[in-house]
Amino acid sequence: MEVRFATEAAPGRPVNEDAALAVGSLVAVFDGVTQPDGLDTGCPHGPAWYVQRLAARLVEAYLARPVESLPHLLASAIESVRADHGGGCDLSHPGTPAASVAVLRDAGDRVEYLLLSDTVVVLDRDGALDVVADGRFEQTIAQVRRAALVPGAIGTDDHAARTRWSIEQKWRHTNQPGGYWIAAADPQAALEAVTGNAVVRRAALLTDGAWCAVEPFGLFDWPGALDVLTQRGPAELIRRVRAAEFADLDGAAQPRYKRHDDATAAICIFDWEVQ
Repeated sequence: MEVRFATEAAPGRPVNEDAALAVGSLVAVFDGVTQPDGLDTGCPHGPAWYVQRLAARLVEAYLARPVESLPHLLASAIESVRADHGGGCDLSHPGTPAASVAVLRDAGDRVEYLLLSDTVVVLDRDGALDVVADGRFEQTIAQVRRAALVPGAIGTDDHAARTRWSIEQKWRHTNQPGGYWIAAADPQAALEAVTGNAVVRRAALLTDGAWCAVEPFGLFDWPGALDVLTQRGPAELIRRVRAAEFADLDGAAQPRYKRHDDATAAICIFDWEVQ
């Protein structure tokens, strides 16, 4: 398996709340949940701290038990980070630091994958593409997004208020049946992840700051995005996203929560026969 990845903080942001890793047969991307300034989360640790700790703990779990199932590896990592918080954090708060996750493992004759929340895994089965997403997240937040996003409002007080409201609405559905699941403080979330396996030529793992190149920006279709990742590399996909963001700074063409987002993309290329 050949792996290439790139991760980049949003322009103007001092820290990257995304992360990526490749160790042995394991590849993963993480997207920390950004919280507006002043919004109480019950915890002094931010999303950048959380994704870095979660990535490190996932590596530890994998190196100790490389053939354990992906959900159990992620559950172990979440439990370890829970302990890393120490005793001063309210880990029952729905706004406790959290991250969307996508994980892929080369299992020798196929890949195994896991994803939570709004990460995406794209599988190229010798030309037939499968875009694997967690539909529970989209279903849960679709109505909230429609109410919160107003064309051309980024940078206004109204947009900030709507963003804060949308986050508080999403908290009502976080990590519970009937809502959506995300890596946070409860290891049960890992056991609720979308999982599967496939024989593929290529596979991509993308945070929403990268897959927005396809939806909503429409810079490529999914085959085109995979080709850019393969031929030009993940950094080029992110560069194209940045250009689209700068061309629409107020969100008039593509309403969104943030002017820019952290972005992470990984491409995995295999040389086995696809049946």
